[in-house]
Amino acid sequence: MSDRFNTRLLVVSRALARRAFRADRAAAASPRRIVVAHNLLLGDTLMLTPLLAKLRALHPAAEISILAAPAFVPIYAGKPYGVTALPFATAHTDSARGLLEDSRPWDLAIVPADNRFSWLAAAMGARHIVAHDGDYPFTKNVFVDEMRPYPESAAAWSDIVADLVDGPDPAPYARGHWPAPPAAPFDAPKPPYAVLHVGASTPLKQWLPERWMEVARTLEGRGLGVVWSAGRGEEAIVARCDPAKRYPSFAGKLDLAQMWHLLAGARLLVAPDTGIAHLGRVTWTPTVTLFGPGSALICGPGNFWRDTPTRAVTVENFPCRDEDILFRRKIAWVRHCARSVAQCAERTQQGEPLCMHAIEVPAVLAAVDELLR
Repeated sequence: MSDRFNTRLLVVSRALARRAFRADRAAAASPRRIVVAHNLLLGDTLMLTPLLAKLRALHPAAEISILAAPAFVPIYAGKPYGVTALPFATAHTDSARGLLEDSRPWDLAIVPADNRFSWLAAAMGARHIVAHDGDYPFTKNVFVDEMRPYPESAAAWSDIVADLVDGPDPAPYARGHWPAPPAAPFDAPKPPYAVLHVGASTPLKQWLPERWMEVARTLEGRGLGVVWSAGRGEEAIVARCDPAKRYPSFAGKLDLAQMWHLLAGARLLVAPDTGIAHLGRVTWTPTVTLFGPGSALICGPGNFWRDTPTRAVTVENFPCRDEDILFRRKIAWVRHCARSVAQCAERTQQGEPLCMHAIEVPAVLAAVDELLR
């Protein structure tokens, strides 16, 4: 049996066993322990930050924790907003077992995005569980005590998640709100430098290699050192951008805490709509984000991140950015594309991300100029 199956079996059995000892709305009114339960990717996890800031403002004395993939936990070492990150991954049964070993109940659990993790919250002893309405099948919602609707008007995902709890909006994010995590030493580039992060969670977010090189040469001509960045297993993407190895590459060489420090020291970050672009907000790095299939509105700064030095580059109303589903909910105002590579190939009959190809170098450099001014 796979670890994912074992994790599910463990969570289901523990949730059912604790069913009779939960559902206490009074405990959620003045919670002493709060957990944010999810299994999101890096960018989506970082976009939960306004929820953490709001919870801390509302409950200054509470113990607040957020679940995070084990690789993400080190960047929370400084406890931003006084929050502790607890490692969890569905592919690692031991991480679920570690969460369930704590027999103390959680007074309030917030479950963003995927309501299946309400079962995990229940297994952890959550007395009151809040999630967004509209997820399916109905079995996901068995343990959800309070359903919140998605907004009827367009909003950033960060702000949507913060609205899972009542109260005033959190104060906008500012430089220094996220303490720098400790990191192993690495050979950092000499300032001033720009980081060009070319990797992405899907090939449909990858920009053309020759355009990356044109941006790199232009930045070098303006007096910036240039370094490449990509995740482990994405070294070949850098090689396609820079076959002559003109610029140094950190592809696959840094863990996330080290990446935090690489970005914090950078004069500029240019990246597709991926987790590293969101990390650039956290580190207050001037960031240009390229949006192809993703939505510059949904993944944009919204209210909480409004003061961060960021610019989005996208082609508005791109024809095939037409899907209206967000985390399995059909929402009238949503416009983005979450198609697979195969679905994109079938739709475009070219097998290439035309939405990314439509982003031209002059538009990216214009956004860079705005930030560097």
